[in-house]
Amino acid sequence: MTAPAVTLTTDFGWRDPYVAAMKGVIASFCPEAAVTDLSHCIGAQRITEGALFLAAALPWWPRRTIHVAVVDPGVGSSRQPVVIWAGGHILVGPDNGLFTLALESLGFETARRIENPACMLADISPTFHGRDVFAPTAGWLAAGGKGEEVGPLAEELVSLDMPTPHEPDPDTIVGEVIHIDHFGNGRTNISRAQLKDGGRVRAGFRDIGPVRATYSDVEAGEALALIGSTGHLEIAVRNGSAAQTLGIGLGSPVRVRRK
Repeated sequence: MTAPAVTLTTDFGWRDPYVAAMKGVIASFCPEAAVTDLSHCIGAQRITEGALFLAAALPWWPRRTIHVAVVDPGVGSSRQPVVIWAGGHILVGPDNGLFTLALESLGFETARRIENPACMLADISPTFHGRDVFAPTAGWLAAGGKGEEVGPLAEELVSLDMPTPHEPDPDTIVGEVIHIDHFGNGRTNISRAQLKDGGRVRAGFRDIGPVRATYSDVEAGEALALIGSTGHLEIAVRNGSAAQTLGIGLGSPVRVRRK
C-alpha cells in the first residue's frame, strides 16, 4: 500500500527554516510520503483562525490523509501533543482547540497522546514541537506505524470557545465577524440554516441590505451580504475590501432581520 498523503498547516510563514525542517523530518521517517502545504500564513498564535481554516479545508481531502497542524502558542507547556482519528483522517498537533471545528465536520473517532519515543526525535526542543514531535509522528504513521502504539488514549480534548449567534426576538439574529479573508470579506458565525429565508443585514452601524446570491448582484464598490462557500453569512464589497471600506473587523456585530 502506498504511503498516505501528509498535509502541513502552520503559522510559521515562509521566511524562516521551520517548514523546511518539518518536511525534512517527515522525509527521514517516510521518504515515500507526498507532503502538501495547505497554508503557512495562519496569523501568528491565532488558534481560531487556524481552526476555521482546517474545518473548511480538511473535509475535501481523501480519507487516510495525515494532517499536521501547528498553531501552538502553548508549545512546551502541559498541553497534550495528540493524534486524532476523525472520519478516516488522521490529525496530528497540539491539543489546544485547533482541531475543534474540523472534528465537527469530520466526526471524532478516537485520540491518543503522543508518548512513544519512536514517534519523536531524540532531542526535543521545548519551543519546536512541530519539528521534534508532530512531524516525526506524521512520518512514523505514514511509514506504517500502528496508531495504538502512539501512546495512551488522550484525556478529554480541549474545545475551542467560539462565539455563537443569539436571537433577541423570533425575527432577529445577532452574530459577529469571526474571520477576515484575503479579499477583506468578513465571515460571520451566522449559518445558512439559521438565516432560514434570508433577511436584511446590518454590519456594525451600516445597513448592508438583503442577503444576495452572488457578488455580481450589486455594482462594483457596493457592499453586500451573501452566503459564502463555507455556508456562513459573509459581508463583502464587490471588487473591494469590506474590512477597509466598511471598517469591519473581528468581533464586529452583524444583525439580520428575517422580515
